[in-house]
Amino acid sequence: QVQLVESGGGSVQAGGSLRLSCTASGYTDSRFYMGWFRQALGKEREGVAAIWPGGGFTYYTDSVKGRFTVSRDNAKNTIYLQMNNLKPEDTALYYCAVQRRLGGNWDNPSTYDYWGQGTQVTVSS
Repeated sequence: QVQLVESGGGSVQAGGSLRLSCTASGYTDSRFYMGWFRQALGKEREGVAAIWPGGGFTYYTDSVKGRFTVSRDNAKNTIYLQMNNLKPEDTALYYCAVQRRLGGNWDNPSTYDYWGQGTQVTVSS
């Protein structure tokens, strides 16, 4: 079992920044594939970013490219999502997730095995 705990959410004005963290515990493995998703009220969960083992490959949805950066610290079993120039449309509940083995597209929620509880990000205009 893997437990994931997100932190770092909050309320900011447009143009502001936040840094989300997600720490894994239980059975952890630096070879896990890890991603960030978000779900806005009334919308489907969407992939935001992902980072593969070793940090060599990262993926972003088009709407956050150039503004968000995903990174990982395997020694701390933690991944991060640095979010800059936030926009009101970034408002959502943000989740981190783990794939134990590469099982499909990085932005497909069904390919992830474990999920955190989420941290709320609210951006006001």
